[in-house]
Order: sequence, then structure tokens, then C-alpha cells
Amino acid sequence: MSLILSLLRTPIAPSKALLAHSLHTGAGPSCFRFTPALFAEPLKKKRKIDPQVLKQREDRKRKRLEKQIRRLEKNARQLKPVEDLQVPIELLDQAAQRRRTQGVKVTPEMQDERVLLEKQWAKFKMQEKLADYQLIDRVLAAQTKALNELRFESEELYQAAIQPDMALVPLKAVGPVATPPIRGYEMPDGEYIDISKKWE
Repeated sequence: MSLILSLLRTPIAPSKALLAHSLHTGAGPSCFRFTPALFAEPLKKKRKIDPQVLKQREDRKRKRLEKQIRRLEKNARQLKPVEDLQVPIELLDQAAQRRRTQGVKVTPEMQDERVLLEKQWAKFKMQEKLADYQLIDRVLAAQTKALNELRFESEELYQAAIQPDMALVPLKAVGPVATPPIRGYEMPDGEYIDISKKWE
């Protein structure tokens, strides 16, 4: 056993076979060293291209660029029309019918009366809004007080009271609308066809 240990402790000179496999032990079996891995591939041969072919490619590229430049210069003078700012011909034909007459004149007294009326309306709406807020606060306070009293009496009843009512979730309310409904109107399903003009 001691003979084997002494053989292992003796330094071993790197052999050619070990160097060929990129592995050697320089100072005993516990000190392995690896040479760096060199990943390389043979160089590709450069293909010789005919100078005439290169010249043809450059000519085609230059002609294509010149054509694009000419097209841009041609379209540079044309302005893109803004259809939203153009008045339709139908409205121009109806200009006489749509023009308002200057028959009604507003006097300064009428203007003052309108201003006062708007101020009174704004004050009324503000008071109505404050009253709604106060009513909501009173209802919430009463609800909280009732739940606290119920919890003091019975925890089971309190837990049952705070459970959400699932019958109220699909709520459907019908009320006044801004415009009257149109008979036979079919709502669009979200699909549309883009008919806007493209200017390139």
C-alpha cells in the first residue's frame, strides 16, 4: 500500500500521449491541468465573382435608387388632402337654407337674466349633490351601527348578514335615456370595413 502511495506522490512528466489529449498532470495526480479548447473551422474559399456581374449589380442598385428618388421628388409637390377640413358639396348647396336669420336680438337685460338663471341652477345642483352625499353618509352610518349591534347579539347572525346577496348581481335597470330609441335599429357587431383612402 505504501508503495502505491509513493508512486502516486512522485511527479509524473507529461507524456506526448497526454498532451495530444489536452490533459496532463504536472505535479501529481491531484493537480490536473487542461489546455484551452480551440474551436476552429477551416476558412471558406473566397469565390471569385466576375467584375462584369459586380458592375451589373451596382448598376441595378443605382437605377433602383434613382427611380425612388424621382418618385419622391414627383410626389413632394402634391399635398395630402385633408377630407375632414373640406366642406361637402351637399352642405355648400344648402348654405342658404342653413344660414340663420338675425331676427332675434338679445338685449342686455336678457343676458343678465340668463346669467342669473345659470347661477341659480348651478347653486341648486350643488345643494342637491350635497344632500345626496349627506343621505349616503347617514345610511352607511346606520348600517354600520346596526351591524355592530347585531354582532354584539349573535356572531352567526352577523356573519349571515354580511354575506353578499348573489341575487342582486345581475342587476338590470331601465331608466330615461338621452335620445329616444330608434325602431328597427340593429346595433353593429364591432366589425367594420375600412374605406379610408390611402395616400402613398
